[in-house]
Amino acid sequence: MNKQERRDKLTRKRSESLLGGGEKRIESQHGKGKLTARERLAYFLDKNSFEEVGAFVKHRSTDFGLDKQHYLGDGVVTGYGTVNGRLVFVFSQDFTVFGGSLSETHAEKICKIMDLAMKNGAPLIGLNDSGGARIQEGVVSLGGYADIFYRNTRASGVIPQISAIMGPCAGGAVYSPAITDFIMMVEDTSYMFVTGPNVVKTVTNEEVTSEELGGASVHSTKSGVAHFTAANEVALMDNIKKLLSYIPQNCEERAPISDYVLTDESRPVLSDIVPENPNQPYDMREVIHGLIDADSFFEVHKDFAENIVVGFARMGGRSIGIVANQPAFLAGVLDVKSSQKAGRFVRFCDAYNIPLLVLEDVPGFLPGTDQEWNAIITNGAKLLYAFSEATVPRVTVITRKAYGGAYDVMNSKHIGADMNFAWPSAEIAVMGAKGAAEIIFRREIASSDDPVQALTEKEQEYAGIFANPYRAAERGFVDEVIMPEETRIKLIKAFKMLENKVDTLPKKKHGNIPL
Repeated sequence: MNKQERRDKLTRKRSESLLGGGEKRIESQHGKGKLTARERLAYFLDKNSFEEVGAFVKHRSTDFGLDKQHYLGDGVVTGYGTVNGRLVFVFSQDFTVFGGSLSETHAEKICKIMDLAMKNGAPLIGLNDSGGARIQEGVVSLGGYADIFYRNTRASGVIPQISAIMGPCAGGAVYSPAITDFIMMVEDTSYMFVTGPNVVKTVTNEEVTSEELGGASVHSTKSGVAHFTAANEVALMDNIKKLLSYIPQNCEERAPISDYVLTDESRPVLSDIVPENPNQPYDMREVIHGLIDADSFFEVHKDFAENIVVGFARMGGRSIGIVANQPAFLAGVLDVKSSQKAGRFVRFCDAYNIPLLVLEDVPGFLPGTDQEWNAIITNGAKLLYAFSEATVPRVTVITRKAYGGAYDVMNSKHIGADMNFAWPSAEIAVMGAKGAAEIIFRREIASSDDPVQALTEKEQEYAGIFANPYRAAERGFVDEVIMPEETRIKLIKAFKMLENKVDTLPKKKHGNIPL
């Protein structure tokens, strides 16, 4: 074979690889409004930056007629490229080849990319579109999944891992995304479940659709499995790009800093957000937008556990993570789901050197049998553990209520917060004035001629002593009581002061977070 013949053969091989399972199959994918595996990569990565690894790989199976069905790449496109000039490693599963099912060689390709991502300290992005294990291959397919899970776990906290669910993701295929840092789903076209509707019907006799069982809406609102949803694949990949702009390449680096010129950082709008009536709700997102750089808030888990708000933003050009109680939903109480949501976000930020800003307005933990029976004790402790363990710069602003154990949990000075500010409207106490008065002055109120009037007077007495931030400030639990309009400049200065903070945990193998 001469030189020209070798070139022609290579060209044919590359063409076959680009076609995946064949042109007709790709057309059928387009009929569902989905992009092909390669189109996804072409849109996601910077132009001409993609370098493929393993394009000529074929499966090795011979059972059940597989010896007569070979496609180059074996159902997954793997390689590396750049997003906005920053290196990332990617794999994109091809549903047109055996339903994107995972074979031994398919897994080997993904593992090779994961190893390269770890060695080079760059994010790993998985575009998942797989029906699960390739059943014709039996145990070697299962072993391939385990190889991936093992690497996901080893990479956790070392490099960011993002999973995009672009179609069905079933069986063992769901557990790799579950170990990664963020999961994104496409509305109406992506699904995640351990067992599909047919198995559910067989075992439990429940009639359920794929969307009802594991669609984007279910996982973004009920289970909390999905951190983001998007209307289509293009919007989803735009979200990944935006997410990457807030986070560093690996645990040894800091997040990118955007250019920002300080001017007048006073924000008078913040003075009118918190109502005078302590029982009246308000939207904490208004406070967030008043504090951060314009249009920089990128909310995570927006539709799950809405009584707490978490997400990324920029403060004077610097990337920060925000954890904020939401008085507009369930009065901002902490419960099982909000503790899980916030705890995981705090741990991500701590793993990747992203400073934390906590905005606090919390009346306590949600009472009730449902919460107790679903382990609010253990789940509330997750958030407490996450904050206590975090070594990144941590700043808290108490906007209104900081009651009971929830005051401790929400990044108080006592669990290692670096700077704690409070607005004059802050109330730092064991509980609300009415409940406290009913307990402390129970006998006096009961024996009075007018119990209602007596309760009102005692409530006002208690509020006058504790329903303010000054007792805590006297003790040094609050560093400064500040006016709302000056909060932004205080925060910019605080995070600037803390940028070289060094804090180390006691030497140990690892802690035992209450899971």
